[in-house]
Amino acid sequence: MITAVGHADLTSTTWDLVQAELRERLQGLPPDTTALVRAGARLPLVFGRVVHEVGRRLVVLLPERVDAFADAPFHDRRAHRELLALAEQIRMLPFDPLDRDACVSADERLVSSCSRLLAVWDGSPSSGQDATAHMVAYARARGIAVEVVWPTGAAREPAGHTASLCAPGHRR
Repeated sequence: MITAVGHADLTSTTWDLVQAELRERLQGLPPDTTALVRAGARLPLVFGRVVHEVGRRLVVLLPERVDAFADAPFHDRRAHRELLALAEQIRMLPFDPLDRDACVSADERLVSSCSRLLAVWDGSPSSGQDATAHMVAYARARGIAVEVVWPTGAAREPAGHTASLCAPGHRR
């Protein structure tokens, strides 16, 4: 299995670059490759769309609480619904998408169940807000192959840009 985690605060141009690079990398994998993603907006949705587009199997992890996204912003609820529509399989996982620590723990479970991690990461250390560096270190410590996805010209939004739910890359 393969998964992706990364920064949520990418510029709109960078999202396009990342999507193209994810597409290229996924197309190069065997056709029976399964991708795993935790429900959420931004990277999880972009990754889920690309997985579906290139004809790979998508498994989506959802919080066990049925109402977990009830208070989420509209774009998060819409992303959640779209990922459900793209999924070939859904797995339930105990976490609260509004609790940062629960999300980091869920991401660790996500990463540990895969053999490859695509990290949309600029190489920066963990800031206490963004857990991407932590997820890369976590994967590497467990012998999980890590591929950094940071296309030429990629950039993050200026500091202070806010994200919503803590799906991979959110509020980290």
